[in-house]
Amino acid sequence: MTKPTIGLINFGCPKNLVDSENMLGILSKNGYEINLDEEKADIILVNTCAFIKDAEKESVKAIVELAQSGKKIIITGCLAQKYKKELMDLIPEALAFVGTGDIEKISEVVEKISGNSKEILYEISENPYYSLNNDIERFQITVGSSSYIKIAEGCDYSCAYCVIPALRGKYRSRTIESIVKEAKSMGQKGVAEIILIAQDTTNYGKDLYGKPSLSELLRELNKVEEISWIRVMYAYPSIVNDEFIEAIATLDKVVKSVDIPLQHSHPEILKLMNRPAVDNGKIIEKLRKNIPDVSIRTVFITGFPGETEEHFEHLYNFIEKYKFDKLGVFEYSKEKHTDSYKLKGHVPAKIKKLRKKRLMELQQKISKKINASLIGKEIISLIEILTSDGKIIGRTYKDAPEIDGLVFIETKKTVSPGDVVQVRITGASEYDLYGVV
Repeated sequence: MTKPTIGLINFGCPKNLVDSENMLGILSKNGYEINLDEEKADIILVNTCAFIKDAEKESVKAIVELAQSGKKIIITGCLAQKYKKELMDLIPEALAFVGTGDIEKISEVVEKISGNSKEILYEISENPYYSLNNDIERFQITVGSSSYIKIAEGCDYSCAYCVIPALRGKYRSRTIESIVKEAKSMGQKGVAEIILIAQDTTNYGKDLYGKPSLSELLRELNKVEEISWIRVMYAYPSIVNDEFIEAIATLDKVVKSVDIPLQHSHPEILKLMNRPAVDNGKIIEKLRKNIPDVSIRTVFITGFPGETEEHFEHLYNFIEKYKFDKLGVFEYSKEKHTDSYKLKGHVPAKIKKLRKKRLMELQQKISKKINASLIGKEIISLIEILTSDGKIIGRTYKDAPEIDGLVFIETKKTVSPGDVVQVRITGASEYDLYGVV
């Protein structure tokens, strides 16, 4: 019997993207052809996100449209894990459901539904556990100068707004050897920048090595000749220790950029969030003191239950004082299965939206001023795209892919995607830069 061709639609964060590539890698290894053209695929995997309501709606809308078009679909990821059999009532056309801890079973699932069985399959473990150390050969659907490497799965924190621990299980790290091996493989395929991701990267290794060991991992990755840049995302504020700061400051391939989602500034709101009520300002000052030219990006939530005008003004003033290089703002989303769902003092949607608007307008001014200060200076950048009409597009070390800004480059020199170059900045907008090599 001819094996079906497999397609994919992926939703959510980079961590989800890695899961999708792992599933496609497993299927490819087992003889299934992969085709990302929906029209040419016999079965489509829909890897879903369930972090907030908007993400759920996006996933469900795509699934319903595929079902209505008559496509054979398998629903995987967070939505399947969160709602389990409830999805069967909503989307009876789905052939199977695979949870976050069961993606290694994807080939078995596809094999079963490829037969004549009309039974809907469920592979959803109550306590999701997926090992990252099996050295699956990923089928990369994003080919470019950068690639993500997931260094840990799950989370041991209990942030009041977050459903991830329930969907992904306890924190568990990959071995340093496994990560280094994948980084070398990525480099051999032409990847110049690897981006380390996890729900919390700064706790990496605590379960394997008895203590957070991200700095040790960075030192080993820094030795990998095949890569040029190492970027770390999702650092947890209270675990940004001296060893981590020293690694960022001294290792030549580690970009001097720290992604540290702070979520709020006011200690009362941080306590309600089940986050450490530490002085986030001191952390920012320490990073800037010890890492020359460090770029700091962060994320805040506005409209968390109990957030008063006083709390919001504290956050506004905090952003105004510390002037982050990169900043994102999310409106609080009320999610079932989270501690904050039952909290009192939920903020009206209109006020949440207005508060987000104020913060983003403030950040636009800050970002424009920071970018303007770079005019006339040289900044290390990674070439990403050479367009058909001759444009050269890259990113500075400050900018994470698909999140932050770009640098548009003019040069008479020959450059290629993946090249790391010094760009002299000649112009700036709120988010993007212009320069010459």
